[in-house]
Amino acid sequence: MRPPLVVRPGDRVRFDGKVHTMVGLSGVLVRLADEHGQSSAMHLPTLMTSPGFEVIGSGGVRRLPPGLLDGLPPGEAERALWWHRHMSEVLTGLPPDASADAVPRPEYDPATRNLAEREAAKAAELTAESGRFVSPHTVRWRRRRYQKRGVMGMLDGRQAPRRAVQGQVDPQVVEVLRRLMEQATDGSTRTISYYFERVGQVMKKLEGPRFEMPSRATFYRLFNRLEAGRHTTGSARTRRSLANQPDGVFDQVTVCRPGELMEIDSTPFDVLVRLENGIVDRCELVGMVDVATRTITAAVLRPTTKSVDAALLLARSVTPAPMRPGWPEALRMEHSALPYERLLSVDERLRHAAAVPLIIPETL
Repeated sequence: MRPPLVVRPGDRVRFDGKVHTMVGLSGVLVRLADEHGQSSAMHLPTLMTSPGFEVIGSGGVRRLPPGLLDGLPPGEAERALWWHRHMSEVLTGLPPDASADAVPRPEYDPATRNLAEREAAKAAELTAESGRFVSPHTVRWRRRRYQKRGVMGMLDGRQAPRRAVQGQVDPQVVEVLRRLMEQATDGSTRTISYYFERVGQVMKKLEGPRFEMPSRATFYRLFNRLEAGRHTTGSARTRRSLANQPDGVFDQVTVCRPGELMEIDSTPFDVLVRLENGIVDRCELVGMVDVATRTITAAVLRPTTKSVDAALLLARSVTPAPMRPGWPEALRMEHSALPYERLLSVDERLRHAAAVPLIIPETL
């Protein structure tokens, strides 16, 4: 699979047999300038689908923001910038400090070498430069991180600077907001504007040194960071359900055979049904799922879930399901991919059974 083609202002492209520079991009309209300074405009899809179109060079790497690598351990920033230089050459053909009239080295020229060839050339260069073997896979891994995160992707994750959640906001404001968000679990859903006004009212009543209330835009950004996963301004039912989850982290269980682990769960069925007593109400869907095969071995609809439904699911999971009137013949077990003749020799009840596998649960 080829990666998606991306063009940016400053890139050099080949179009209609000539080299052009992209000097502007607005929506799907792109403005080009040729080698003589003559400008033209056209739609980007038309440009990218024209015969012979290709990106032959980049307009250079953007300058790093000031202070981006401040506070790193000695040598870590230099190492990140070292990788930054090499990854820039792999992607664009030129290092970030190349002059305006510089041309790519032959082994890194995007016009004549594809990305895999440039990665292999960089691996050979780094091996000769450092005296240690550097594989093309390592260069490819670094290149992907560089494309995704820039220079910060070249840092050791343990050394990368981490921004505090609250940023520059007064810690007292953050603490009051956290407390109000926790109190909202069982209350009505409020807007962010409400919390902005409420925090301001609470802070005015606190005694102590003066504080500076953040601007509304800063408060909204802080709220969105603290609210992630809480549904404070979302569904009240979801918010309460998340608050009732058990403490700790859910683990992933590995199973390898049918019946090793089966799960029972119920969920409200979001349709109205007419019950046996004539009342129109909602019901609940209760099902048993085999984790190893993702098979739904049994399911029932009930007005309310009770413990007896779990016993019913267990019984249906280990008992052949009979064919119902009106079901097509294709649903019979004898027409399924299951070993029907072998199963029939074990249990005669399978002769008129539906094609539902029988799984004996070991753990529920």
